[in-house]
Order: sequence, then structure tokens, then C-alpha cells
Amino acid sequence: MSWVCILMGSQNDWTVMRRAKEVLGSLGVHAEAHVASAHRTPERVRGIIKDAEARDVAAFICGAGMAAHLAGAVAAHTLRPVIGVPIASGALSGFDAALSTVQMPPGIPVATVAVDGGRNAGFLAAQIIALHNEAVREALKNDREAGQRKVETATLED
Repeated sequence: MSWVCILMGSQNDWTVMRRAKEVLGSLGVHAEAHVASAHRTPERVRGIIKDAEARDVAAFICGAGMAAHLAGAVAAHTLRPVIGVPIASGALSGFDAALSTVQMPPGIPVATVAVDGGRNAGFLAAQIIALHNEAVREALKNDREAGQRKVETATLED
């Protein structure tokens, strides 16, 4: 089964992270979402990773603001792809989270989307699954074509 595990450091991050789950659902990909903090609940994070791997998770999507260590903590405990979503919060409006997410040590990569980029995280996870899943590949193709038609038929009014 090809599915995605979504983790976020705080329930407040759900407004951004739900977009990843919605995209995945629209493409026929099952996703489960959990609140778990790399700092406050590290054992919970490890337990979610272990359980997800036992159920053959395809990828993890992790959203966190400020220090944004969640994606890196997950990447340290799995060989599955990890996608980080920096969340706009704090004095730097997500810039600190973006830097924390992309600055991983060699051998522990985290793919990183834009600040508050939950939708693109969902699309990227679907693309990973589509490498071995024709139905998801076809759903992605159809979504791209729909986006193309939307642009081509756009009209401007004064």
C-alpha cells in the first residue's frame, strides 16, 4: 500500500499541513496526520516512524515552525523520503524554519518545499509514489492537465 505519514510539531500547523493531506486525497493517496514534537515528544516521534515503516509508508511529510527540527529528526530515524514544510511563525515569518529544514548534514537529506508549502509537499510525495504506482501517476497527469486548461481558458475582465 502506498501511503504518506504527515507529522506536525503543533496542532496550530494543521492549517498548512491539511493542504498536503487534501492534495494526496485528491490524487487517491491515503495519508495519516499526527501531532508530534521533535523536542517535547521525541519518543512519540520515534514510535510513529517505527509504526509507519512497519506498514510500508512511502514517505513522510513534516511541518514545523521556528527551529523546525521535526523533519530532520524524522530523517535521522528512517531511510524513507522526508519532505519538510517550514511553517511561517515567530519573528522571522518562517525564514528560520526554512533554513533549519534545508541545512541538513550530508547523508540525512530532507527535501524542502516553500514556507507554508503544504500543497507542494503533497504533490511531491505523490510524485514519489507515482514512480511505482500507475494510478497515482495518471492522477498527477490529469491534475497537471486540468491546471494547464485553467490557465489557457483564463479571461480577464475590467
